Amino acid sequence: MAGKVFFSVSMSLDGFIAPESHAVGVRAMESFSAPEERSTDPDVQRWMTQWMQLQQWIFPQRFFRENLNLGEGGEEGRDNDIARETFERTGASVMGKRMFDLGEKSWPREAPFHTPVFVVTNDKRDPWQRPGGTTFHFVNDGIEPALDQARQAAGDRDVRIAGGAATILQYLNAGLIDEFSITLSPVLFGSGTRLFQGVDADRVALQPLRAEPSPRVTHLTYTVRQR
Repeated sequence: MAGKVFFSVSMSLDGFIAPESHAVGVRAMESFSAPEERSTDPDVQRWMTQWMQLQQWIFPQRFFRENLNLGEGGEEGRDNDIARETFERTGASVMGKRMFDLGEKSWPREAPFHTPVFVVTNDKRDPWQRPGGTTFHFVNDGIEPALDQARQAAGDRDVRIAGGAATILQYLNAGLIDEFSITLSPVLFGSGTRLFQGVDADRVALQPLRAEPSPRVTHLTYTVRQR
């Protein structure tokens, strides 16, 4: 039996899932992966501060630390359980080129997916295999072929549309998302990357599934149906 297609993102209270400016984000991720060369550019520092605030709930979690080989210890509780459950349900991931470009500069050598990842891109490139079970496959003929390949790779597990916002929105508007979760962080950006900017609200309808508050964030889960 085929699994679900889902996405799971952190979002600020005013609806942003990333600080603005992809170019600044690339420089920030380069800085993040090389702390000894941490940029003094104020735009990069602001981007990093906002990103860390948005994702602050995940960093202390035991599963996050284990998955990135950051050492023993860490918090346990519902936030940790949700991080682990999201990882364990995922048999393959799909992402856009912009997200891959950011991650390629910041992921550790043992990338944190540990499954096949299908990158929707115009770039022609051989599969890129990383230690720990992650292999990136580059798909040049659109979102549906990428999803078909991901479904085949995932088997009876779920496919996660990992991002970024534009790629998630393409799948949502195409009616290809079954379910999604938003981790609502208590921060305000004022500007940045909006997840639902351009959503086809005439076609997409939502059914609340769960709302789970924790001391740091609120996890909201919805099923998706077409109107």
